[in-house]
Amino acid sequence: MATTAQSPVVNLRSAWLAQAQTYPGIALGLAATALIVVLLLVVGSVSAFQGAQAGNIRYAMLGGSAGFIATTVGAFLAIGLRNISTRTQDSMLGFAAGMMLAASAFSLILPGLEAGREIFGNGPAAALTVVVGLGIGVLLMLGLDYFTPHEHASTGPCGPDCERLNRVWLFVLAIALHNIPEGMAIGVSFANGDMSVGLPLTTAISLQDIPEGLAVALALRTTGLSALASALVAAASGLMEPVGALVGIGMSSGFAVAYPVSLGLAAGAMIFVVSHEVIPETHRNGHQTPATLGLMVGFAVMMFLDTALG
Repeated sequence: MATTAQSPVVNLRSAWLAQAQTYPGIALGLAATALIVVLLLVVGSVSAFQGAQAGNIRYAMLGGSAGFIATTVGAFLAIGLRNISTRTQDSMLGFAAGMMLAASAFSLILPGLEAGREIFGNGPAAALTVVVGLGIGVLLMLGLDYFTPHEHASTGPCGPDCERLNRVWLFVLAIALHNIPEGMAIGVSFANGDMSVGLPLTTAISLQDIPEGLAVALALRTTGLSALASALVAAASGLMEPVGALVGIGMSSGFAVAYPVSLGLAAGAMIFVVSHEVIPETHRNGHQTPATLGLMVGFAVMMFLDTALG
């Protein structure tokens, strides 16, 4: 008898179930953190769209759009810059990683601690609040990494049912996993309407999105896409930043403690991406020294921006 081919949706559902059975702890962590994020988003969205919060939403969307525009600029630079050496690409990605790390510390964790102190009146409770957020962010990104089919240049295809997807789609999903926490960080940073938090963070993420967009477009060429198609796909991936910004401001606007928790969540997600994806990518070609120097320069630039604009 001839067997009926299963649909892609059925195949992916079966792959998810198999992955959940193999990694039950990560599956439970993803389900729990996703539920927390959804609850914060639902409660916060009601508050965010009322009264003075409407202005903060506008700032968050402008910030997320700045990240998208910067990604687009970097992506289209790849059309004219066809022969960028791998060493230079690794240095640029190191620079982006340094800015993301510094942004996590200076524009997310420190404001989260300050907000926590204002709520609870003491340092330990404030620190615990931000640490809880960090943990949620890490669990969320870890779960998405295990349960979203995608591809990293350093490790190849990974995730459930990844062998059934075209390499272009695997790269696109990997980029989405990278851009969502950046957008969330921008949205969260504007939740209190504090430009001293939102402006430096948005500037830093937008600056590092330029070399990131360039690197993504160059990587997409290895899948067989033309230079123009690679630039267009890389630019489109930046649309996840305004989407993430809406999620970020929505989940952090519901009640007071949601703000420091969400700052910690965004920081945890960004640090996870830097350690899990960006740094390994910059080191896989033997260019550890220029990549590390790029990271240090990026960290210093972000520290300066936070002081100058904060």
